[in-house]
Amino acid sequence: MTSFRKKYIILTVFSLRAAFIVKKPSTTLTPSTIVNRTVTPRRPRNADLREREYLTPKEVDRLQDAACKHSRYGHRDATAILIAYRHGLRASELCELTWNMIELDSGRIHVRRAKNGVDSTHPLTGKEIRALRQLRRENLQSRYVFNTERGGPVTRAWFLKMVRRTGELAKLPFPIHPHMLRHGCGFKLANDGVDTRALQHFLGHRNIMHTVRYTELRSDRFDGFWKD
Repeated sequence: MTSFRKKYIILTVFSLRAAFIVKKPSTTLTPSTIVNRTVTPRRPRNADLREREYLTPKEVDRLQDAACKHSRYGHRDATAILIAYRHGLRASELCELTWNMIELDSGRIHVRRAKNGVDSTHPLTGKEIRALRQLRRENLQSRYVFNTERGGPVTRAWFLKMVRRTGELAKLPFPIHPHMLRHGCGFKLANDGVDTRALQHFLGHRNIMHTVRYTELRSDRFDGFWKD
């Protein structure tokens, strides 16, 4: 009886051990388990693409000229570049412009800022008013200022593509994007001596630290340090 119990216990222990043994997975991959993965190329840094992130007034003029000469809708594209530059608009702010935000008779534009920015009202110059009046005559039925050929509002993707293509047609020395117009506006006004606090409200910044970047690169900042 005792030997039978011993044999029974030994068999039970071996069966339990076999139940808990986990087979190690095979490290050899069969063709059915191999996955071909494509590695997404990293986006180049802005510094690798261009030396600066803003456009000068002359470069903006070249953009508008290229849009007028080469684009199918030259006046619309040139006006979009002008308005975005003069008022420091982001791409989304430009695309969402409606005619009830523009007062052509009194020469004012009401700017609604994105990214929790501060809305403001800007004056329109004679050049802007003339361009907008012509655009209005071409789009009497639309509530949006800038429209596609099908009559709907333009999109951020359209503005990005249009600015990039126009920069190539203008033969600018580096690839450009729409936000460079906003930065160009900030640097232009800072170089003209516009007060930093006024520039902050003009661009819709809630934090003045976002505006200081433009005054830091003013060309006349260090004038008079040395005199001969």
